[in-house]
Amino acid sequence: MPYWRESMSKKIVLVTTDWAPFSDKLAKICEEEASKAGVPFEIRKDDWIYLTRYGEVDEFGGADVPQVFVETEGKVIHVLTRIPIDSGGKPDFEDARRKILEALKD
Repeated sequence: MPYWRESMSKKIVLVTTDWAPFSDKLAKICEEEASKAGVPFEIRKDDWIYLTRYGEVDEFGGADVPQVFVETEGKVIHVLTRIPIDSGGKPDFEDARRKILEALKD
């Protein structure tokens, strides 16, 4: 049973591509948090339309991958672009996990 009821109408979406750095690790984090919350998890490979519609894009309309979203009742919430970096310049997977968890709670 999920630890908060309103999450039942939510879904975690990871948009990525095969060449994206840390894509597999981020997919595992998303899958674990979705499982804990009792929500579906979807991976969208190379879905550039979804990214340009809902994601973070640069001044030329290009989008970085991977990006994580939470879909809820017809609304798409951007959660993160790429893995956060810690103060030592290393990937902070636990910060990525916290951001996903917070987005599920909101």
